[in-house]
Amino acid sequence: MKKRIKLIVAYDGTAYHGWQVQPNAVTVEGVLNEKLTELLGEEITVTGASRTDAGVHSLGNVAVFDTDTRIPADKIVYALNQRLPDDIVVQESSEVPLDFHPRFCDSRKTYEYRILNRKFPIPTQRYDTYFYYRPLDVAAMQEAAAYLVGEHDFKSFCTVGAQVETTVRTIYALTVVKEEDIIKIRVTGNGFLYNMVRILAGTLISVGLHEREPEDMMGVLAAADRTAAGPTAPACGLTMVGIEYL
Repeated sequence: MKKRIKLIVAYDGTAYHGWQVQPNAVTVEGVLNEKLTELLGEEITVTGASRTDAGVHSLGNVAVFDTDTRIPADKIVYALNQRLPDDIVVQESSEVPLDFHPRFCDSRKTYEYRILNRKFPIPTQRYDTYFYYRPLDVAAMQEAAAYLVGEHDFKSFCTVGAQVETTVRTIYALTVVKEEDIIKIRVTGNGFLYNMVRILAGTLISVGLHEREPEDMMGVLAAADRTAAGPTAPACGLTMVGIEYL
């Protein structure tokens, strides 16, 4: 009898062309499909909650797949991790109702963007932080972040041409904290547009450089125009922290 299995997946996205299966490219989804098919002896196709871009990391992306296997749901994680490469590790496997869909069930998603803000880079942090040598004003970035919390039209923070029904999203929390040389921009919302978090990060960096004022965020939102916001920050600094289903 068919059952639906939920996986919580952590990965270092450096070596992958993102989550979603693509022709002639190695992706996280593609590796999971391949290793699950080998393990279970049936054709498996996973469905992910977040289609992270090339170079983006995850501590807790969620994926589901349907299977006829008799292996207990909570044991699949052990057998699967033995087959996966070192940069993909499933944290948990569990059975969920057949109508559970990781993208369409109400949830809160949390992402973190990390900036190494110092004179010279640190080699061991090159994969999960964006190195930026010019000093950033964290207090100004915190002030700007406050304007973005709540329900807004985030069209200015979305890559042009993204296929979505609406660009309105709700941000529940957006914090900017500096710990030693690392600035962490952490955002929790009900969903994110294509490249939204990286554009948020790039815009907050421009505030940290005093290229724009914190209160300019109101005008950026009102413009509903991608050119009003800052640049798209590099993928390497972005990590999906996790998803909470409501």
